[in-house]
Amino acid sequence: MRILVTGGAGFIGSNVVDGFLADGHDVAVVDDLSAGSAANVSRRARLHRVDIRSADLDAVFASERPEVVSHHAAQVSVRRSVEEPIVDADVNVLGSLNVLEAARRHGVRRVIFASTGGAIYGEMEPGTAADEHHPCRPRSPYAIAKLAVEHYLEGYRMAGGLETVVLRYANVYGPRQDPHGEAGVIAIFIQRILGGLTPVIYGDGEQVRDFVYVGDVVCANMAALGVPAAEPVVVNVGTGRGTSINALWRALAAIAQPGIGPYHEPARAGDILCSVLDPGRATAMMGWRPEVALEDGLRRTWEWFKAAAAREQEKAAV
Repeated sequence: MRILVTGGAGFIGSNVVDGFLADGHDVAVVDDLSAGSAANVSRRARLHRVDIRSADLDAVFASERPEVVSHHAAQVSVRRSVEEPIVDADVNVLGSLNVLEAARRHGVRRVIFASTGGAIYGEMEPGTAADEHHPCRPRSPYAIAKLAVEHYLEGYRMAGGLETVVLRYANVYGPRQDPHGEAGVIAIFIQRILGGLTPVIYGDGEQVRDFVYVGDVVCANMAALGVPAAEPVVVNVGTGRGTSINALWRALAAIAQPGIGPYHEPARAGDILCSVLDPGRATAMMGWRPEVALEDGLRRTWEWFKAAAAREQEKAAV
């Protein structure tokens, strides 16, 4: 199958590219490398350095003739979306529309969209996990844009028969995650441990999140290729298991054995206190379920970051 992955040089996208390639698919990547890295892209995938907002995207579709588009390209910083909502909408809404228009013009059969679970659903009751019927209460321009694109997808499906699969991700972590800027707390914790710096926990640390390993997310994307999609498919990609930031730190510290502990800073305004996703529909519709336990995923992630840091030290010593 010919697959075009937008944002395929980024953390999640590049892992998805590897999964598709391992399954024997023909894969091309569109990424402007503003956040991703060409080093993340397998040599077996063709990389087009193109912004999804650009008119040049049409030529990529014309040359690659994808049957499926896996749309991961995005402005991913919630904080930046609050500070610069127009920029966020330009990339996440108008950029996505440019992708959908190119898909329509060039006969793409299916679009798989990387959406967001916790950010779309907003605050949840402690001890509960949101299913896809949970009210959507987006609290940031980033989440609003993702939800808007979901609605656009439904419009394109109804107007032209485009098959659409929406994957609402929980908090994804794993190898290749960027620890700089606004990134996942796990990557940030690990980077600070490796740098001998004290990790920071905002608020009391009892905020609850659903951490899903990137390898499981890859499997969800592979399952999304074959799920029947005569009707719109919207599924959560999470574990259904909530973990507090304090508990996360304890689990990571048991693996990394840091010589320092975290310190607390005041809670950040607007932070959601509880976000956990129910993956039941993904299991029922796609046969997907999370396989990697948090402790195992943390160990794999720690080992990857540690090896990457060692490689950087070797380069610096030359």
